[in-house]
Amino acid sequence: MTKILGMGNALVDIMTKLDHDGILDKFSLPKGSMQLVDIDKSDKLLFESKHLEKQLTSGGSAANTIHGLAKLGIETAFMGKVGKDEFGEFFHNDLKNSKIIPVLFFSKSHSGRVVALISKDSERTFATHLGAAIELSADDLKSELFNGYNYFHIEGFLVQNHELLHKSVQLAKDNNLMVSLDLASYNVVEDNLEFLKTILIKYVDIVFANEDEARAFTGKEPEEALEILSELCEIAVVKTGSKGSLIKKGKEKHKIDVIKVKSFDTTGAGDLYASGFLFGLSKNYPLKKCGKIGTILAGKVIEILGAKMDDKKWEEVKAMIENID
Repeated sequence: MTKILGMGNALVDIMTKLDHDGILDKFSLPKGSMQLVDIDKSDKLLFESKHLEKQLTSGGSAANTIHGLAKLGIETAFMGKVGKDEFGEFFHNDLKNSKIIPVLFFSKSHSGRVVALISKDSERTFATHLGAAIELSADDLKSELFNGYNYFHIEGFLVQNHELLHKSVQLAKDNNLMVSLDLASYNVVEDNLEFLKTILIKYVDIVFANEDEARAFTGKEPEEALEILSELCEIAVVKTGSKGSLIKKGKEKHKIDVIKVKSFDTTGAGDLYASGFLFGLSKNYPLKKCGKIGTILAGKVIEILGAKMDDKKWEEVKAMIENID
């Protein structure tokens, strides 16, 4: 049976519904932005919003992808770093409850957390304290951690730690794993372009990029960017939002259309696309079917708040997958 290991920033998402936007002004958080904040500001923000309705989930791009795979019945594990605090304990327990093997390292720092402030018009503003999440280091990694897995999925946000990323993909290849990389953010791509190119050429088998990330990497629009990325990796996927996605492997190429959904919150759409696509690959499905499964997961997750669908929504997803032509 296929087993998939993920690695990324271990974050707890605190989805908070605002009754008005005054708290954004009070904490100088531009509406719709993502701001990095220190632990003091994060604590004050949590205190100020303690009376508001909240939903906690384990988060981070790669963790979201691994959760999706686990929900589809794939054996998974997630590697990251947390603090010895309530959020670290929550992250660990959320993995275990989702039947994901926790491979967590511990820090004296506070666990990473994202306070997601959701305005009444559904606009999301993020106050992110990375904390222990970004303290995962190359020294934490050992070859035996990769034993027994078939795929290794990593998020592009880790690219900023060159030593960590390089060692992780080298160990994955030493253990004969297929390496999957989601580029994650166009500004991260721009800041680490030459390093990323080397990693893609030498280690990455499957690359996921949205059109902004693809443009940052290649300087080209989606169709041409796909051609360039597919020359560097075995499989290239460029996600084009409401226009669907493009997939290429060798001379095989597909355009996948979106499904009809009632969009509410786009959080996790790209992460869950990767879940569906990797699930399809693990089942040796044709590339086009892999893309369709990714599209279903991405489409259904944007109908709900946050990146975690409930059991009822997952049953709907599974029924749709069974009906793919």
